[in-house]
Parts: sequence; C-alpha cells; structure tokens
Amino acid sequence: MPGTDDRLRRLRITLTVFFALDGFIFAGWVVRIPAIKHQTGASAGTLGLALLGVSAGAVVTMMLTGRLCRRYGSHPVTVVCSVLLSLSVALPPLTHSALTLGLVLLPFGAAYGALNVAFNSAAVDLIAALRRPIMPSFHAAFSLGGMTGAGLGGLVAGSLSPTRHLLGLTLIGLLVTAVAGRALLRCEVPVPAVAQPSETAPRRLDARTRRLVVVFGLIALCTAYGEGAMADWGALHLRQDLDASPGVAAAGYTCFALAMTAGRASGTRLLERLGRSRTVAFGGGTAATGMLLGSLAPSVWATLIGFAVTGLGLANLFPVAVDRAGALAGPSGVATASTFGYGGMLLGPPAIGFLAEWTSLPTALTSVAVLAAAATVIGATTR
Repeated sequence: MPGTDDRLRRLRITLTVFFALDGFIFAGWVVRIPAIKHQTGASAGTLGLALLGVSAGAVVTMMLTGRLCRRYGSHPVTVVCSVLLSLSVALPPLTHSALTLGLVLLPFGAAYGALNVAFNSAAVDLIAALRRPIMPSFHAAFSLGGMTGAGLGGLVAGSLSPTRHLLGLTLIGLLVTAVAGRALLRCEVPVPAVAQPSETAPRRLDARTRRLVVVFGLIALCTAYGEGAMADWGALHLRQDLDASPGVAAAGYTCFALAMTAGRASGTRLLERLGRSRTVAFGGGTAATGMLLGSLAPSVWATLIGFAVTGLGLANLFPVAVDRAGALAGPSGVATASTFGYGGMLLGPPAIGFLAEWTSLPTALTSVAVLAAAATVIGATTR
C-alpha cells in the first residue's frame, strides 16, 4: 500500500538522522579530550580512569533501556535519550579535575548507551516490516556522522574553546532532536504485513533463545574489540614501529573508518546477495586477513592497506549481530548484544596494552585478527 510505504520510508529517514546525530555528538566530544585533559590537569592514568565514566554509564543503563523500550516504546525512549545526550555533552568542559570529569561523564555515557539501544530497537522493528536487511545503512549513518563530527571538531579546535564547541553541539543536538523527534513520535511502530515467528512479538526468552542472543553478543564483542583497538593503537603502531610521520600515523585510523563506512553503506546489498551467515563469515575472514597485514607488514603503505581491509571486514558484523539479537528477543536482545559490544570496545585498548607489554605492539594487534576469525567461526557454526 503506497501510504504504508511512505510511512516506512519517512521512519527510515528519521531513524537515520538519529544514528548520524549520535555519531556526530560523540565524535565532537572525543576530539576535545586532549584540551579537556589539559584543563583538568589530569595525568594519562587519571584521565583513563575518568574516561571509564562513559563506559560505566553506558553499560549500566543499556539493559535498563531494553526494559523501558518494552514498556514505553522505542520511539519515545529514543527522543528522550537524544535530548539527554545533547544536554550532557556540554558538561565535561565545565570540570576542573579528573574526579569531577569522571562524574559528569556518567550521565553522558548513560545517555549515549541508552540512545544506542533505543534506536537500534526501533531499527529492528522497521527491518521486520520492510523485510530487508537495512541495519548496515543505519550504522553507516552513525559512522558518517562520527567522521563529520570529528572533522568539524578538528577545524574549530583552534578557534573555539571546548566549552563553546560542546555547547554548540548541545544546541545542534536539541534542534535536530526537536525536528526529527517530532517526526519519530508521529510514526507508529511498524508491524510486518506477513507475520513470521522472528518478525512479530519477541520470542519467549527460553534457554535456547538466551544462548543465541549471547552468541550474537559475542560476535558484537569480537567486532567492537577491533574498533577500540584500532582507535587507540593503530596510529601508535604506525608512528612507533614503522617510523611514520604524525600525519601519516593519524591517517591510519582514517583509512579504517572510511573503509568501515563504505562497507556499511554497501552492507544491505551484500546481505541480500550473500545472506547473514556468509556475510559474517566473509567479513570476519576479511578482517582477520587485513589485520594480519596491518600489524605485521614491514611498510607503512602495506599497513594502511591492511587497516582499510580490516575496516571493510568488520563493517557489517556488529549491525548483523544487533539485528539478529533484536529479532530474537526484541529490545532485550538489542541491549544484550550492545552491552557485549560495548564491553569489547572497552576490553580492546587495555588488552592490547597488556599484550604489548608482554610481547610487542605488532604481536598484540594480531589479537584483533584472532577475534575476527573467532567471529567467523561463531557465525559459521550457528547459522
């Protein structure tokens, strides 16, 4: 029915805006961390502890958000969490010690984690109605928003203080939420035209369903581990082990992020052509190969190519994992997979650091390849 198609198309556009806004705001905060570190006078170690506030707030609220989505609906929860994220991003530059920074990052992390669960839950409902695997396109919007936020932050860093910059993000976030939120609240939660067991009400959470959700959570963990490791250690590997210039070292993560965005933008076609199981297996294998090249290659350009291949391989693993977990268990499944994924992103950087102490950084980075291969095995054995 044309009317239904138009409503679903509008809902897809609206959710895409929220995914992009989330990435934009979070990246804008990330690029100002060095300035806020200087402002608070924190050492590297105390700053690391303060930054755990983001992770702690996110992990604690993700499972709670799944319950809120079941009770009140994912659309209202998305709007409320977007408002909270927009307001809380202005708090970090107001602090002058590592302790207060850690405390204000708790609500920021809570809003960030809750928003991720809410709009992924809404996306799962839309995917069931459209009967197309479009989750990668939403995550491509998140990646693109993040790249835009980071680029804009880099441009204004020399002319705007962190306080003014992040307050600007608050205003942008509230404005976008006011417009997109109004549209989202008008959209009813879509219902599949043809009922399928996995596309109607969430399946009863029996023991088998819970195990499957945990399996998808493990795939998300393996993927996010690589993202966290690349963000924190890729540039250092290029600079320290391969003697790259600071500019080329910084380009390492850019290659990874650009390739991941491109992979997600083409993810729907890939899923429609290969199916979910083959996409996971192919992506994990590609990422493992790329990371072996990126971590062990003796030249800078081969390493950059390896980082790009890794981004292409990892691109669609997390979206597929969240989509399948949500189809199985609704918002609770999304919350579980997201919590595992966020845990992997937290685990990656310190795990790489410990492994590098015991062996070397190139050897430690091969753990990303190991976990990507593990995601391949998990995906292949649990089709």
